[in-house]
Amino acid sequence: MLAARMWTWARVLGGVLLLGLLLWQVGTGPFLDGVRRISPATLLAALCLGAVATVGCAWRWCLVAAGLGVRLPLRHAVAAYYRSLLLNSVLPGGVVGDVHRAVRHGLHISDLRLAVRAVVLERALGLAVQVAASTLLLLVLPSPVRARMPLLVAAVLGAGLALAVASRLLLRGRGGRGARWARAARNVGTEIRTALRDRRVRLGIAASSALIVPAHLLTFLLAARTAGATAPLLLLVPLTQLALLAMALPLNVAGWGPREGVAAWAFAAAGLTAAQGVATATTYGILGLAAALPGTLTLLRVRKGPFPSHSVVDGPLLNAEPLTVAATAPTRR
Repeated sequence: MLAARMWTWARVLGGVLLLGLLLWQVGTGPFLDGVRRISPATLLAALCLGAVATVGCAWRWCLVAAGLGVRLPLRHAVAAYYRSLLLNSVLPGGVVGDVHRAVRHGLHISDLRLAVRAVVLERALGLAVQVAASTLLLLVLPSPVRARMPLLVAAVLGAGLALAVASRLLLRGRGGRGARWARAARNVGTEIRTALRDRRVRLGIAASSALIVPAHLLTFLLAARTAGATAPLLLLVPLTQLALLAMALPLNVAGWGPREGVAAWAFAAAGLTAAQGVATATTYGILGLAAALPGTLTLLRVRKGPFPSHSVVDGPLLNAEPLTVAATAPTRR
């Protein structure tokens, strides 16, 4: 428990230090420019793109849950995902909202561990899809890291192969901490295969990703244009991908910190200016917050919970008989 709290505070402190370093290097001007240039039309566009991405993420969550044997209606998932995004956007760490939706879902299906696994797996798949899409774009489009991308991809694949071999060797041993970690990794792999073994789940996740990835990319390009970046799209796209990848780094304050730092470096390395990178990343942060604002409606509507009860079934849901789900009546505290 103490180690977890220390890690949480270290993440927040790391984000604060990154933001402080940026303020020292470029001043407050780029941050303020990223806010001043936002118009009502830009906010409306961000809301629409955010709705596409949020529905796609909620759909992916439903599919992963179904693969694990949990019924999760899309309309409830969308409401919970909007609330999750809002909490992630305003609270330190960037994962509080995901913990919240996992716990609430777990309480309403009477299986907290299963709900947590569904959320963790959904987030992991989302990260994997984003990394794969960004890697592909960085391999084919000009960017400050394009020359090093083949070596980086080879290194990552080699590290993954080495970990797989090491896990097999540890599992053949007699025990110890290494063997326990290897067994845990094997269990995770088994659960992923279980969740994705149905072809309809795999196709649905691919279709949802086809909504989510372009929506995030277009939002970042909208932020770049709003912040005043006039570079060609073929140059801006890989720069935005680098900034999006930076958001996965754990050192942040509600998503702020690494995104602005990497954007400043990437824009400067591409022949633009660090100030443009910071302004673009700041604009994206504001647009992301605006896109999550519908989550306030789900916070204001007080219910027992956004999920139906009796939603767990034995085995993969897609192969099960249809269920009759009891509706949850609204109540007031």
